[in-house]
Amino acid sequence: MAATFLVIGLGRFGTNLALRLMDSGNEVMVLDSDEELVNHIAPHVTQAKIGDCMDEEVLRSLDPASFDFCFVCISENFQSSMETTSLLKELGAPMVVAKADRDLHAKLLLKIGADEVVFPERDMAQRTAMRFSVNGALEYVELAPGYAIMELDVPDHWAGHTILDLDIRKRWNVNVIGRKEEGAIRPIDASFVFAADTHILVAGRPDDITRMVNEG
Repeated sequence: MAATFLVIGLGRFGTNLALRLMDSGNEVMVLDSDEELVNHIAPHVTQAKIGDCMDEEVLRSLDPASFDFCFVCISENFQSSMETTSLLKELGAPMVVAKADRDLHAKLLLKIGADEVVFPERDMAQRTAMRFSVNGALEYVELAPGYAIMELDVPDHWAGHTILDLDIRKRWNVNVIGRKEEGAIRPIDASFVFAADTHILVAGRPDDITRMVNEG
C-alpha cells in the first residue's frame, strides 16, 4: 500500500524528495508559496498547492493528520521552519520530519515537536567524503551516528579466501552482511569464497571499515 506524504518547501531538497517519493509509488502533496515552483512540479506529483506554510488555515485545509509523513524542507528560513513544524504537530500530523542545517536548529525543532530531523547537505558531504576516501568504496549509507553500511570492492588479495579465513569480524570489528550481484543483494555466509570482482556490503563503524580496507 502506498504511503502518503506532505512535502512543504520546494527548494532543491524538497523538490527532489517529492519526485523520488513519487517514483517509489507513493502519494505526494506539495506546498510552497512560490507559484512558479508549484506549477513546475504539479504535473509530477499527486497534488500541488500554493500557500503560506505559516498560515494555520492553509495548513489546516491540507489536513496534516491524514498524511503518513510530513516533511518540512525550509531550513533556510529559521522562523518559518519552526512555526510550520509546530503547527503541523498541533494539527495532528503523526510524523513530522524537518530539515535542518545546524545542530542548534535541530535541537529546537525536536524540542517543539519534530519527530525526526535530517541534515541533507551534511549527510551528502559525509557520504561523498567516505566514498572517495576509502579505496574501493562504491556506496555509503550512515544508519546512525558512528554506524554505517558500505558497498565495497573486495581487496585484491581476498580473492580465493572466505570470511572465516580472513577472520573479518574479529580483526576489524566489521560484519559482512551480503554481496551485490546483478543489482541485487544476495546472502553471504562465512564459507563464501571471494572472487576478485566481488562487491560486498559491510556494516560497522566508519573508522573500522576504513582500517579494514587499508590493512586488508
